[in-house]
Amino acid sequence: MIKESLAPENSAEIMGSYSHGLNVDLGNNKEMIFVTGQIAQDANGNVVCEDIEGQTEYVFHCLQDILKEANASLDDVIKTQIFLTDINDFAKVSPIRNKYFAKSRPVSTLVEVNSLVKKGCKIEIEVIAIREK
Repeated sequence: MIKESLAPENSAEIMGSYSHGLNVDLGNNKEMIFVTGQIAQDANGNVVCEDIEGQTEYVFHCLQDILKEANASLDDVIKTQIFLTDINDFAKVSPIRNKYFAKSRPVSTLVEVNSLVKKGCKIEIEVIAIREK
């Protein structure tokens, strides 16, 4: 099994022993891409905006950038997990999520959590994708 770490130039600084994403060669002309939960934090460690809609859009752009490093896209996503600090934001997040996953329609989990790793972040999204080489 061959693993390749994924980290686009504009990614937030890594804060520990992990990768923004991993591209795993499955050996059968397929690759599986795992993307660490992304938050609305820029490359300098700043929260990009305060509103949930803006944070959600930003996170989806981060996911796209990481997947692009593996020659994949959101259309290749098969599984997603979304973490919200306020479940009442679901009604605002859902239409944005539906826009980005219109083609892939991945299996999905959405849960409310007490807090995220960066104060001020309201959403975190992680994905798993599979693509043919």
